[in-house]
Amino acid sequence: MEQNQHQQRRAADQEFHQSLNQLEGILQDSLTENAETQIEEPVELELADDLTDIDLAAFEDAVADIEKYLEEKTK
Repeated sequence: MEQNQHQQRRAADQEFHQSLNQLEGILQDSLTENAETQIEEPVELELADDLTDIDLAAFEDAVADIEKYLEEKTK
């Protein structure tokens, strides 16, 4: 049973890291796009405008994975 828990924790850890990598990629893409936009035409962007560029489904998946990871960690 302990080995099964170890495997589950390892799988949750891997999922968590994958989600973090996905989130980092999304944020990097967003920052790159914003930097290109500012170089071409300087525009003041509000935080709400920046958030609309983020893929909401991917962000929700990342949050769900983080919550799952934290839940598993506290058990």
